[in-house]
Amino acid sequence: MRWENRRRSDNVEDRRGQSPGYSAAGAAPLLLRFLPLMVRSRTGRIVLVLGVLVVFGGRLLGIDVLSLFTGATGGGTQSARPFSEQEQQMADFVSVVLADTEDTWGELFRGRGATYREPTLVLFSGRVNSACGMASAAVGPFYCPGDQQLYIDLSFFQDLKDRHGAPGDFARAYVIAHEVGHHVQTLLGISQRVREAGRGQGEARVNALSVRQELQADCFAGIWGHAANTERQLLDPGDLEEALLAATAIGDDRLQREAGRQVVPDSFTHGSSQQRVRWFSAGFESGDLDACDTFSAVRL
Repeated sequence: MRWENRRRSDNVEDRRGQSPGYSAAGAAPLLLRFLPLMVRSRTGRIVLVLGVLVVFGGRLLGIDVLSLFTGATGGGTQSARPFSEQEQQMADFVSVVLADTEDTWGELFRGRGATYREPTLVLFSGRVNSACGMASAAVGPFYCPGDQQLYIDLSFFQDLKDRHGAPGDFARAYVIAHEVGHHVQTLLGISQRVREAGRGQGEARVNALSVRQELQADCFAGIWGHAANTERQLLDPGDLEEALLAATAIGDDRLQREAGRQVVPDSFTHGSSQQRVRWFSAGFESGDLDACDTFSAVRL
């Protein structure tokens, strides 16, 4: 994949090496919950006034007191430890791929008379706190609709290569583009409709909806791949095969077999290897949003 010397996204937040802590956004609901009790109590009012004075006094002195208590971090790219040349190269790669998805989806949304709101991609190591709760690297890359951010521990890409047998830069790019696909679903209102359709339903029905949503995200990843290949000629020979190998490697049936479990289609949440390959290919070949309607498809 020809990614070197290309634009890097400004929407990358580097939290690698930092303690996950608790964000100010996460602390706010808790504060609002106890605020009425504090106001009714004389001691509570005193504590509240003192707290406000400390916070604003710290601001005047250039100290973000709130972040000291909550562990919240800003949106910069500073981290707690230096990283190897290989680690930094991987972070640069992720930033370039994110930038290219911004170009693709920005153009597609403009063509539909809409504005694409770019997501933030958070790099973390070990554990991370998001609007969707605390998560460990074991869950793999994920998208949180609550804060419209993507979360990736770069060690996953080594796991993708070593454990799942899916090496290559375009395999890694497919993973990023899939999570961006979930952001597109959020912007288009698809994710909300899926949540509403699953409310009060049984596990099998909720899983079936999840599979269709995940396969559509694969198809959206394919749309990005189509644009990257035809409009910007970023792909090298063999890159498409890398993405298809990755899609195969993380199919639900494949993962269940690797774990020594019986393959149970009703328990699938992302789709089989064959389905993931089929829908990524549908987006890659067409570059068309209309080709990605997994919710109306009779055959997945």
